[in-house]
Amino acid sequence: MTTLKELRDAQNVVVSQARERLDLITANTDEARQAELETAHDKAMAEFDRLEGLIVRETKLAEIEKRAEDLRIQRRPSGEAVEARGVDSAPAIEYRTVFAKAICGSLENLTAEERAVLKTGSTEFRAQSTGVTTAGGFFIPTELAATIIRSMLAWGPMYDPGVSTEMVTSSGNPIRIPTVDDTAVTAVTHTENTALTDTGAKDVTIGQKSLDAFAFDTQFIRWSWELDADSIFGMEALLGDLLGERLGRIANLQLTTGSGTGAPNGIVTASSLGKTAAAVAAITFDEIIDLEHSVDPAYRTSPRAAFMMNDSVLQAVRKLKDGQGNYLWQNGNVQAGVPGTINGRPFYINQAMASQATGARVMLFGDFSKYFVRKVGAPVIGVMRERFWPDLGIAGLIRFDGELSDAAAVKHLKNA
Repeated sequence: MTTLKELRDAQNVVVSQARERLDLITANTDEARQAELETAHDKAMAEFDRLEGLIVRETKLAEIEKRAEDLRIQRRPSGEAVEARGVDSAPAIEYRTVFAKAICGSLENLTAEERAVLKTGSTEFRAQSTGVTTAGGFFIPTELAATIIRSMLAWGPMYDPGVSTEMVTSSGNPIRIPTVDDTAVTAVTHTENTALTDTGAKDVTIGQKSLDAFAFDTQFIRWSWELDADSIFGMEALLGDLLGERLGRIANLQLTTGSGTGAPNGIVTASSLGKTAAAVAAITFDEIIDLEHSVDPAYRTSPRAAFMMNDSVLQAVRKLKDGQGNYLWQNGNVQAGVPGTINGRPFYINQAMASQATGARVMLFGDFSKYFVRKVGAPVIGVMRERFWPDLGIAGLIRFDGELSDAAAVKHLKNA
């Protein structure tokens, strides 16, 4: 049987091993090794908790056994009682009878036998405690931590400034953007003493893009007057933050995959095909290079040229290796402030883009400054204090549009 000392010693060993694994994790530790060390640390702490459970159980068992032994000793007959066995004896003296006699009278009135019983103490073990409501639990207030654990989910970056070309207006009137694509037209050979041709075949074709103002709302959230008064948290501020995030998520979703019909023309929807992968649910580094070079150098050399994909696709890209098994991923330099890149290009993580699947557009590359995001003012959060009186209501509104001014500027890679 394992003793309490042995269990404590085992715990000390586990703690020492867990600390050693954490100390091995440094800024230079690669992710695979870090994950391995963290897993080993978690296992060690789980073993620590298991040993702690055994220690608690053994401690309680030892206490119960001691109480039983003390009770057995108290009830053991004295030598005088043994000698008198077989002879009619007086009824056993109970502790509670002696205790009552002592309280109601005086210790001087107790016989020697009663004094002996009183010295043995009570065999009842009672205590005020927090575990039982009537024994003290009602005195313990319930406390609420002053911090809310809020689940998080990335939703950028299409509404963020600095990624696309941002246009902020005070009204929602349509904005027309003239376009022209003359890249396929060239000059012709001129023959001496020959009149210039005027057939209209070389006329410039003018186009137009439109930026409207599509509105989205969060619907109302109502909360009671009592909750507003009693909550430890400011309900208006908390709900306002959450609704702001909802507006950000719908904006990023629409600016990424919006249909362009009665909605923004999302950048994935508006982009043109650059490369089709050979596999249904996988891409190669060669295909990423093909996507990059499907964009004309006029856009590819722009300082705003970048890749965009969701995190699962980025994970697959980071796992790509060369023929010698070396990772192709360029980590950058965190200490020097140099971010990671894909083939030397910056990238954006956009969780609204598709994961790898049949025919899915999983990656974009191009000059994102050619995508225009029109914002009508700023998102609005409103609180109604009369409509739902005495309760309150809160809702959010946002107006925006998006359009790719030049389809050749951004192209996508899709799975087979």
